[in-house]
Amino acid sequence: MFRHQGKSRTLKHNLQIASLLSFVAGIVNVSGFLAVQRLTTNITGHFAFFVDEVFKLNFLKSFIYFIYIFCFFLGSFTSSFLIEYMTKKRHHVHVSYLVPVVFESMILLFVSLFGSNLMSYNPEILVFLLLFSMGLQNSLVTKISNATVRTTHLTGLFTDLGIELSQMIFYKQKEQQNVLISTIKLRLTIISFFFFGGLLSGILYSKIKLYTLTLAASLLFIGAIYDDVKFKILQQARKHQK
Repeated sequence: MFRHQGKSRTLKHNLQIASLLSFVAGIVNVSGFLAVQRLTTNITGHFAFFVDEVFKLNFLKSFIYFIYIFCFFLGSFTSSFLIEYMTKKRHHVHVSYLVPVVFESMILLFVSLFGSNLMSYNPEILVFLLLFSMGLQNSLVTKISNATVRTTHLTGLFTDLGIELSQMIFYKQKEQQNVLISTIKLRLTIISFFFFGGLLSGILYSKIKLYTLTLAASLLFIGAIYDDVKFKILQQARKHQK
C-alpha cells in the first residue's frame, strides 16, 4: 500500500492506506485536543487565529500560531525530501516511502511516553510535534496516491463527497457510475476510520491519557513492517517464477 504509484496503484491500495492513516489521524486529532485544547491534525483554524492575533497586536500569540502552521509545513517538506532523497539513492527505492511512516511512528511514540512532561514544561512543544507528524503523513499519502487520498482533515473530503453524490444523479453511464462509486467508497472509508479513530481515542484518553498515542504509533509501525515483508515475499515469488 506504500509502494505502488501511477498506473500500478489500485483502489485496494488506496483503501488500505486510507483506512490506516485516517484512523491514526483520528486518534491524534482527539488525543491532541483533549490534552492541550488545540487542533493537531490540520492548520486551517490556526491560520484564522494567527490573523486575528495579528490584528489585535498580540504578536507573541500570533507567533505561536505561525509556528503551528510552519511545523505542519515543515513536516510536509521533510516527508517529501526524505522520499525524494531515498528514491535518488536507487538501492533504497523500495524503502523510500516507509521512512516517513517510521519517522511519524517514532514522534507519536515519543509524545505518548513523554507527553505529560512536555505538558508541564511547555504544552506548545506537544502541539508542534503532533502538527509536524501530521504534515509528514499528509505529504506522504498525497504523494503516494497522486492527491487522491487525504487523511488529516475532512473539509475537502465532505466537499468532494457532496460533489460526487450529486454527480451520481446525472452521470448514468456504467463506466462513470463505477468511477463515482469507487471514489465515494474511498471518501466514506476515510471519514469512517477518522471518526472511529477519534471515538476510540476519546475512550482511551479518559483512562490512559496520552499513552493512547502508543496505539497510533504501533499501527504505523506494524503497517510499515507488513508492507515491507509482503514486498519481499512477492519479490522472492517472482524470482522463483523466472
